[in-house]
Amino acid sequence: MILYDIVDGIGRSVEGATQSVTGIFEPTIRLGVTGLSRAGKTVFITSLVANLMDRARMGQLKAASTGAIQTAYLHPQPDDTIARFDFESHLADLTGAEPKWPHSTRTISELRLSLRVQPSGLVGMVSGPKTVHLDIVDYPGEWLLDLGLMDKSYAEWSAETLARAQARQAGAAYLAALGVVDPSAKLDEPTAQRLAADFTAYLHAIRAEGFSDCTPGRFLLPGELDGSPVLTFAPLPQVERPSRGSLWREFERRYEAYKSKVVKPFFRDHFSRIDRQIVLVDALGAIHAGPQAVDDLRQSMVDILGAFRPGPNAWLSQILFGKRVEKILFAATKADHLHHSQHARLTAIMEALLRDAKDRAEFAGAATGAMSIAAVRATVEDHLQGLDVVRGARLSDGKQAALYPGELPSDPSKIIGAARDAAEKWLDAEYSVMNFAPAKLDLAPGEGPPHIRLDRAAEFLIGDRLR
Repeated sequence: MILYDIVDGIGRSVEGATQSVTGIFEPTIRLGVTGLSRAGKTVFITSLVANLMDRARMGQLKAASTGAIQTAYLHPQPDDTIARFDFESHLADLTGAEPKWPHSTRTISELRLSLRVQPSGLVGMVSGPKTVHLDIVDYPGEWLLDLGLMDKSYAEWSAETLARAQARQAGAAYLAALGVVDPSAKLDEPTAQRLAADFTAYLHAIRAEGFSDCTPGRFLLPGELDGSPVLTFAPLPQVERPSRGSLWREFERRYEAYKSKVVKPFFRDHFSRIDRQIVLVDALGAIHAGPQAVDDLRQSMVDILGAFRPGPNAWLSQILFGKRVEKILFAATKADHLHHSQHARLTAIMEALLRDAKDRAEFAGAATGAMSIAAVRATVEDHLQGLDVVRGARLSDGKQAALYPGELPSDPSKIIGAARDAAEKWLDAEYSVMNFAPAKLDLAPGEGPPHIRLDRAAEFLIGDRLR
């Protein structure tokens, strides 16, 4: 195993050197798009690509507003073994006569957008236009959560997971099933399968309630691993000196196999190659779900960011050690569900919510930012009965409806404090959400889908590489 790791590492270093040399002539930006369920990763990528190809709405992206981007076109992706992001179908869903939200991500996918850019300054006058490749990598948020498991033992993960289950109504069924099982008894495969199935049902239930920490993520999206031993385990109470062949020891072995055979290869093959990252968060959904969901989201983000390798990208370090994430943007999505007068408050809550993760990334040398965005705007603003509201078509029946979600506090500590204290509900406020359908669009030539601050997000993430 050690020899294999050494040989594998040398092979990847050579591959990295080749890519780095190639990148001198045609630079490549590898952008990771991650986030938790329902954060809108698919919509974000679709709108970003569409608005980079038709740039009339990208005024805050300097290379677009100055005309430095001469053209943008889809190009065959470099990774032949990864599914292509189905941009055309997703855009057709959003812009059709009866628009609909595209299906969410269920596997990893990739898309390459090539940009013909005229560099600024004297260098640009001498060299002429250059091609910059933007490789966008999309992967399920459920898989992203597993990165927090890498530094946790089975005993630690079990203790944390069971403690949370005891505090949630949805955990009652799994805890009841666990109550009739002896973890120190000899492994019985039907019992193991029942426990894994009950635990999976619990994960689906808490995800539906708005909680974020639903690990292991592949239990929710198993794919080709469905029914395999590597997905047939569950958290168990601590056993002193468990014997070989016991349920505890086997679950512990399968948990470690899950980390080594599922999580680690995914991290090695994809995360280690990313140099720009956006983390999409449905902060409004978490706030609506309550303080415990907000704190669960905060801790999940801290765990996730611990697996990144933030820091500046030096050419030599890329060859020797692989890429490091240079920029990380934390984006609260669905800003169109709020009147613009509350967007600054949502951004402030986002910054406070992710303070621990953000500080860790900045300490390692990465540039970080936080903002509130809507990749595709589904609402318009209005003022009714003295309230600032948004209006749009309800997803459930298509009828027009107005939403006043509640007033976010000007002091984000009111949200974060209640979350850290594990309060059952907000003491002095109520927050509402509504699922809106995408609005019907009538796009003029050169226009991408309407959005909120997508251009600012693009400027932060890739603007410096388009000059």
